[in-house]
Amino acid sequence: MTLQLYSMTERLLQFIWQFQYFNKKESAISSGELLQIISAGSFNNNQGPDFLNAKIKIGKTTWAGNVELHIQTSDWKKHKHQHDKNYSNVILHVVWENDRAINEIPVLELKDKVAKVLLQRYEELMKSSAFIPCDKNINSVKSLTWKSWKERLLAERLMRKAKVAEVFLSSNHYHWEETFWWLLARNFGMKVNADAFEAMAKSIPVNLLTKHKNQIHQLEALLLGQAGLLDRNPGSVQDIDDYHGMLQKEYHFLKKKYSLKPIQLPVHFLRMRPGNFPTIRLAQLAMLIQGSAHLFSKIKEVASVKSIRQWLDVTANDYWHYHYQFDIASSFKKKKLGDTMIDNIIINTVCPVLFAYGNYHNENKYKEKALGWLEEISAESNAITKGFKQLGIENKSAFDSQALIELKNEYCTKKRCLDCAVGNVILKIH
Repeated sequence: MTLQLYSMTERLLQFIWQFQYFNKKESAISSGELLQIISAGSFNNNQGPDFLNAKIKIGKTTWAGNVELHIQTSDWKKHKHQHDKNYSNVILHVVWENDRAINEIPVLELKDKVAKVLLQRYEELMKSSAFIPCDKNINSVKSLTWKSWKERLLAERLMRKAKVAEVFLSSNHYHWEETFWWLLARNFGMKVNADAFEAMAKSIPVNLLTKHKNQIHQLEALLLGQAGLLDRNPGSVQDIDDYHGMLQKEYHFLKKKYSLKPIQLPVHFLRMRPGNFPTIRLAQLAMLIQGSAHLFSKIKEVASVKSIRQWLDVTANDYWHYHYQFDIASSFKKKKLGDTMIDNIIINTVCPVLFAYGNYHNENKYKEKALGWLEEISAESNAITKGFKQLGIENKSAFDSQALIELKNEYCTKKRCLDCAVGNVILKIH
């Protein structure tokens, strides 16, 4: 099996050059002069040559500068590098195939210098349709590699989530409590109602909630009313019960007083477990607000994740013990938030916002606290973590599961094996 020209990519070529996975013995440039590679240079993710600050020796002359890589030598002109000053200090042009002479820059052709086993492994990874491309070889990766790679994956995941928080911050004058409120509400909406709950949160300033924090009925009226859940269901034959009617009156008063505009996004009930109905989640959120003003400030100061759990361990108002929706009675069941949902909130809102705060203010203690809390929380169980479990990959805590979710979504699914520490080990020539 050989790798044809159409299968070679610049990213694979960069990988080969970066780790020097080619035969360097008696390497010669296109002119026939012997080449000694003293330093391959550092990989450049920004504009300009692929590798910066390389050092090579051609014949008896030592050169320091940059290295550019292409599939074919003629790509130099196709990419118009001859008109770009960023490429004026290129000392070596590394190509897979030297198809024609372009300029005076020395050319190193690699197509006959790369081991077939590396190319075969790469082809297998790219063609794999398994749960992850390297499922057959993943157990050959040592635990030390896994440990450091998971740490980096988790940091990358939290950094991506931090950017979401920073977008929110830029729109609310960098108000951290407001940002936390928006993201917390979004989390309560689960996947189905996340956008609607976020819109609802943005329609009610956090300082307004603080004014009414001691009145659970007013909090429920604000949240449910702004979400459009206090209106009578079209076509309903049920009469509006006393509690529903009371909340409607409270909401109409508050809506007029604060000039509130309810959201226009639909809130969904279909294909959801009753315990996840938006009415229940908003009632629980209202109870959380009542018990914890300035919640993010408290989170920043607390040392133990146990305290976070206690704050989040809320039960909806008594009315909801007998209802999942307005006006329709059900058998008694306390609507506690539940351990799974509490973990979900800590994993997906508390830790990411705390990490974002530490990153924004350059205070590592907050970032380290977020990472430490994830190690204390039970591992998540979903299709991704179950897939890795079948392959024998350790998943002991939320630290592990969040790292594995990042690995699957951002590397495996996108076939970014060349950027993955696990993929690097599998591709490495022994």
